[in-house]
Amino acid sequence: MNGKLNPPPQRLILASASPRRRELLEMIGLPFEVRPVNIDEKTLAGESGAQAVLRLARTKAMRASELFPGRVILAADTSVLVDDTILGKPESRQDARRMLEMLSGRWHEVASGLSLIDREGVLSEALSSTKVRFADLSAKEISAYLTSDEPYDKAGAYAIQGAAGWFVEEIRGSVSNVIGLPYEQLRTLCLRAGLPLPSFGAPPRS
Repeated sequence: MNGKLNPPPQRLILASASPRRRELLEMIGLPFEVRPVNIDEKTLAGESGAQAVLRLARTKAMRASELFPGRVILAADTSVLVDDTILGKPESRQDARRMLEMLSGRWHEVASGLSLIDREGVLSEALSSTKVRFADLSAKEISAYLTSDEPYDKAGAYAIQGAAGWFVEEIRGSVSNVIGLPYEQLRTLCLRAGLPLPSFGAPPRS
């Protein structure tokens, strides 16, 4: 033995300011640091929801990789889809009401794109899709929900892990995807990149 200690592994860089994604990573104990990047998040003409979330996640990851070369980068993008309509974050209270009225009493899809760039610069991607059915929402319920702060920074104007869980009748697929970071695809990408296992919330040993 040469008496030298191996340096601790570098933390994953999460290229997102989303508190939901941060909370999901913290829950499983995956070491990371938050380094959000700014990109144009508008969808392109003729682009499907799946194409959009993958492209946007890739763009975020590549931008972060330029800023932090040699680091492992994770980026994600999530959209709510009703038929062929992509619902992003509402621009106003009226826009949020319009979205919730569209979601009322029907199925919709939540799609998330994940992009991970490893230390060698190799990009891996994954797509997750979850079906969610809302109950029939009364105008009174929608108005009451809109008085909270919850709808306004969420795709589709709702947070399933928050008060809007009251609206949900059925889910088919990943719940963590609806929150914004699908564990199932994340695990695959992390293992493929050779990242150390998370601590699963256990406190670090002294």
